[in-house]
Amino acid sequence: MSNHHSESDLELGRFGEYLLKSRIVAEKHARYYVSWVRKFLAQVPPKDGLTVEDRLTIFLDNLTPYIEAWQRDQAEKAVRLYFSNYLTEAATVAPAPPVQPDASGSRRKADVLDAVRRLIRLRHYSSRTEQTYADWLQRFFRYLDSCSPSPRPEDCRITPQAIKDYLAYLAVKERVAASTQNQAFSALLFMCREVLQIDMGDLSQNVRAKRGQRLPVVLSAEEVAAVLGRMKDTPRLMAELIYGGGLRVTECCTLRVKDLDFASNLIIVRSGKGGKDRTTLLPQSVKATLAPHLERVRILHQKDLSEGHGEVALPDALDRKYPNACREWCWQYVFPSRTLAVDPRNGKVRRYHVSDTAIQNAVRDAVRAAGIAKPASVHCLRHSFATSLLLHGVDIRQIQEYLGHSNVETTMIYTHVVKDMRNPATSPLDLL
Repeated sequence: MSNHHSESDLELGRFGEYLLKSRIVAEKHARYYVSWVRKFLAQVPPKDGLTVEDRLTIFLDNLTPYIEAWQRDQAEKAVRLYFSNYLTEAATVAPAPPVQPDASGSRRKADVLDAVRRLIRLRHYSSRTEQTYADWLQRFFRYLDSCSPSPRPEDCRITPQAIKDYLAYLAVKERVAASTQNQAFSALLFMCREVLQIDMGDLSQNVRAKRGQRLPVVLSAEEVAAVLGRMKDTPRLMAELIYGGGLRVTECCTLRVKDLDFASNLIIVRSGKGGKDRTTLLPQSVKATLAPHLERVRILHQKDLSEGHGEVALPDALDRKYPNACREWCWQYVFPSRTLAVDPRNGKVRRYHVSDTAIQNAVRDAVRAAGIAKPASVHCLRHSFATSLLLHGVDIRQIQEYLGHSNVETTMIYTHVVKDMRNPATSPLDLL
């Protein structure tokens, strides 16, 4: 136990040095950021089935009754800086050679994780995919340690049978959903086949869990109005865009000014799921709120420029092709973060987009306040968008394009919901 604490304290000490060196926060505040991360690691330890985002939500929910809003924001920023900036700063996009086992068949965990991150970035996968895969690999390493501890804690032995046993453990002991099990399998398969070059044989045919058909949670128009009526300011504006255009929550958070076409009433979604672009609806009713919001964002951008900042991250190599584009108004995020942050890949101070945690919490609180007895989340607004269009006679193919589904069969799930909402049958009990 003492070794674990000493390693944790050493890592937190390095995190404090990183904050001071990068000047991402004021020197007098750095120790408070380290303190928040220490509390997070102690109060919400890693557990199979929980991502970093899940753990952060639990941590912040436990803090909320006892701290002020600015303290909650500082705690969230500290944890995000630790995981998204500090822990990934050493990773680069340069490809790494396969991590070879030693004479005993073991590999260093840190080397495996580093190689996975390098290959993910080389292939231009999203940062969310990178974080999700890294989380699953760390859980897998902890499982290996619990089953057969290695003489050296930094090493582990990775075999196809160990992966199969871990997936069975998730299904039987942890009772995770089929989609969660398949997500874990995808991460492990990527590590073995693409990074470690381990022959998996026909393992992919044997351990994937079969997903049953699940109907999405959908809110009626009255319920959506009740939820939006209990929201305000930027979270409400984001919720209106998600419902009005069928956006995914990440797509809403990463919208840029240039992607809003007021003249054509369209939103251009760039690099959506699967790296695809598409257009969807920009609600007319939201323009009156969106215009003054953008003016406030413009003022914030001008302030950043006057202070020597004002840059945003650009996709792929556009920052090299157009060096000044990162400061132009059209590339700025519609929903920027309230604070500046250091880009872990090049050390530049930039203003990123808002975190999706704020809108998720706001919708969840509004659903509770409205007294809606459904497990509704912010993603339910996207489901409700699709069912509303179906109820109003919009063609299923058009809805597929708005949602960005690769296959119309994915969109067809909403027809099962609509058929009961449009022409519900009469119960035989009511006919007695």
